Amino acid sequence: MDSLARRGPGHGEYVAFRVAGQSFCVDIMTVREIRGWSAETRVPQAPAYMRGVTNLRGAILPIIDAATRLDLPSAGPSARSVTIVLQHGDRLAGLLVDEVSDIVTVAPEDIQPTPDLACTAEDGFVCGLISMNGDLMSKVSVERLLFGGPGPTDLAAPVAA
Repeated sequence: MDSLARRGPGHGEYVAFRVAGQSFCVDIMTVREIRGWSAETRVPQAPAYMRGVTNLRGAILPIIDAATRLDLPSAGPSARSVTIVLQHGDRLAGLLVDEVSDIVTVAPEDIQPTPDLACTAEDGFVCGLISMNGDLMSKVSVERLLFGGPGPTDLAAPVAA
């Protein structure tokens, strides 16, 4: 994907990724790193969208399956799968996605609100829609994805001091 607009005042940068054939993005300021997928350790009785945990330089990092969390069909990890390590405040979690496609720059006026019928603003994971190259990309709220919405919340690990 090409950047939608040249970077200017008020423009934001987003990491674009794909899950189950759909395009999503998160604010680049929430991305701590992008890692190749590696097998995680399952946690008994964890919610279905939590694949397990992995060791990230001595810290236990929960891994969330983006497809399952977004209620999309999950094909499981492949050779192209990556884990986006997200940080919100002092909490970290890994988001397993099919692939990271680009870093895009978007003007605030190019982010459209999510239709009221799609979800409620208080609990939906998608907090905006961006039309890019004839495709719609959903802007995902990292806070809601990790700490809110349907199912158990606050699975993210604290950031080591």
